[in-house]
Amino acid sequence: MPPRFHPRLVNGPFDDPGLFVPFQFDRRAILFDLGENGCLSPRDLLKISHVFVSHTHMDHFIGFDRLLRCCLGRKKDLYLFGPPGFIGNVEGKLAGYTWDLVERFTAGFRLHVTEIRPDGRIRQSYECRRRFRPDGRTRSPAAAGPLHEEAAFQVEAALLEHSTPCLGFALSERIGINILRTELDALGLSPGPWLSRFKAALAAGADPRLELDLPSGPGGGARRFELGELGGRIARITPGQRIAYITDVGDTPANRAAIIELARGADLLFIEAVFLDAERGKAAAKHHLTARQAGEIAARAGVKRYSLFHFSPRYEGRDAEILAEARQAYSATLARTGAGRSPGCLDP
Repeated sequence: MPPRFHPRLVNGPFDDPGLFVPFQFDRRAILFDLGENGCLSPRDLLKISHVFVSHTHMDHFIGFDRLLRCCLGRKKDLYLFGPPGFIGNVEGKLAGYTWDLVERFTAGFRLHVTEIRPDGRIRQSYECRRRFRPDGRTRSPAAAGPLHEEAAFQVEAALLEHSTPCLGFALSERIGINILRTELDALGLSPGPWLSRFKAALAAGADPRLELDLPSGPGGGARRFELGELGGRIARITPGQRIAYITDVGDTPANRAAIIELARGADLLFIEAVFLDAERGKAAAKHHLTARQAGEIAARAGVKRYSLFHFSPRYEGRDAEILAEARQAYSATLARTGAGRSPGCLDP
């Protein structure tokens, strides 16, 4: 059975950054960054429940308008998270439109926006039918805990520096729950949405005696199982997935330390590689990473695999050079530190 999360970059490596993470057996997804998102269908956009924005430069935030338009008139709560100044950026977007018709909508659409600052977090809500007037602002002190957490997973953030404050993110599944298809077939059970609820109950540590009414195969009726009994039969527990997302950061000691801590041991690290190292002076001036720096960071974080993105257009047609430089840096860093063997690099 495939893993719960299936991350994919929204665009090609030379286009706007963004990582779309749909959930297996669930009509739900989360999104990292809101750049141009025309490659995502309206069906994909409507799956999104939470959006984590690194910063609001245009190539990371211009897709907000399309997502907002897709959600209008629907019963939906959409949660957005961003760096210092994020609430003002969202309100600026909302203020750019005339909302005199939204009172006619019968379904309630609400935005919930969280701004992450060094000294704490600010949360603000907006209801579509009230013309997105702000309400319900709350403040909380700085906390070392997750930015968002649920029974099955959590999202952590690190406040980094670009030319402006920028967030890096890590998505962690609490445990991996692998379904044994042979056992599923032996019990006459069909895969379906119930598997997401079953996995969520296991991940949350629900009472093993909890009774579940599940659909059997075609033509069969519901059958009742206890959670613990069924889990012991069809599920195998493994360590959960960890996915990290890093973009638009300068190669400073503070950024490196924070990124390595955030991405440590990740199954998959998505990391920018904007320049080749021959232009590291330009990269430093623009507060971006080179491919060599990305490879070094991936090695020091001990990630299993990494994927490069956000290449400068000046390297159009030179993808292979960027990938090769990162691989060489990764291998050289491992050789110096003796940390292990090189992971696979996912070509963009």
